[in-house]
Amino acid sequence: MSGTPIPVTLLTGFLGSGKTTLLNQLLRDPGMDRAAVVVNEFGEIGLDHDLIEQSSEATVLLSSGCLCCTVRGDLGNTLADLHGRRQRGEIAFDRVLIETTGIADPGPIIHALVLDPSLTHDFVLDGTLVTADAAAGPDTLNRHFEAVQQIAMADQIVLTKTDLVGADALARFEKRLAGLNAGAPRHRADYGRIDPALLFGLAPQTDSTPAQALKWVAAAQAPARAEMPPLSGLMVKPGGGLGMGNLPGAQDYGLFAGGGADKRPVTPPAGTSHDGRITAQSAEIDKPIPAIVFDLWLESLMHSAASNILRLKAVVHVEGMDHPFALHGVQHVFHPPVPLPNWPSGDTVSRIVVIGRDLPPRYLDDSLQFLRAPPPIKAHQM
Repeated sequence: MSGTPIPVTLLTGFLGSGKTTLLNQLLRDPGMDRAAVVVNEFGEIGLDHDLIEQSSEATVLLSSGCLCCTVRGDLGNTLADLHGRRQRGEIAFDRVLIETTGIADPGPIIHALVLDPSLTHDFVLDGTLVTADAAAGPDTLNRHFEAVQQIAMADQIVLTKTDLVGADALARFEKRLAGLNAGAPRHRADYGRIDPALLFGLAPQTDSTPAQALKWVAAAQAPARAEMPPLSGLMVKPGGGLGMGNLPGAQDYGLFAGGGADKRPVTPPAGTSHDGRITAQSAEIDKPIPAIVFDLWLESLMHSAASNILRLKAVVHVEGMDHPFALHGVQHVFHPPVPLPNWPSGDTVSRIVVIGRDLPPRYLDDSLQFLRAPPPIKAHQM
């Protein structure tokens, strides 16, 4: 029997941001002695020689007890091979850390871990760590939008090379990171050294407390510039409704027909920051939401701008359910909802945060307008 799925954590960050140093230090920690580390190329990752105990074509056994391997063919094959060897008793590990290339979009890896049926039974995505270079990071964010997207998609941010900048510069950089992703906790690594316990257990669990779930969704921390007023009438949560483009007024917003949000100009003038392309929009919905309304809205949001929605996090109360659930989406892919049975009975507020790329300022609010009108919704229920 395979038992509980093995948690998988992604480690990414732009070229030169300190992933190698961080990984080498993590692999020295006794708490990582039952971890498997998957990297693209050993030559690229640069494992310290004093860590390596034994080496084969695709696997390196480390003196700390960790296991390290290259991606063979594709990630799915590599993880399946690791799991098979674990089942046969050839190797032992209870956690996987995947290091990506510096310019990688973590989205495809997340999609594979959430959607590939050959993986979802044995592995579960725990979260995404992103390294941010305090010295070169500001210029990197200005020059490379890939770096901006990595920050926006992070569950945790590890600041590196903080010793190379002054306190004022570091404070400005942290403020900038918070503007891109207010909900991601930031930790400072000392020459790559950091407590591994801070970097794992990122996703909400069924036994999560309300405080832990609220910290994860971080609705209250969404930037004020995109804050939305509470809704009245029909209340909805993250996502959209299939076919909402046919509702009256939908074309006026340019959001539901032909992916209007995807086609607006996005290239900033030379020398300017890419940060403005990333926005966080949030909502708090006071009363439980009808399930059909939620489904319609979620499908519509994904239909209209899935490629531009980098992250969606929510704690959602649905009519007829005794407790809420945590919902987590990356682009068009959603993790299985996680029930939160420890939620206090008196709190029925749904909390939603959407982090998006090139979204209109009132995108989330506009999508909710259609769900305030009962007649169109009833028509779609028929």
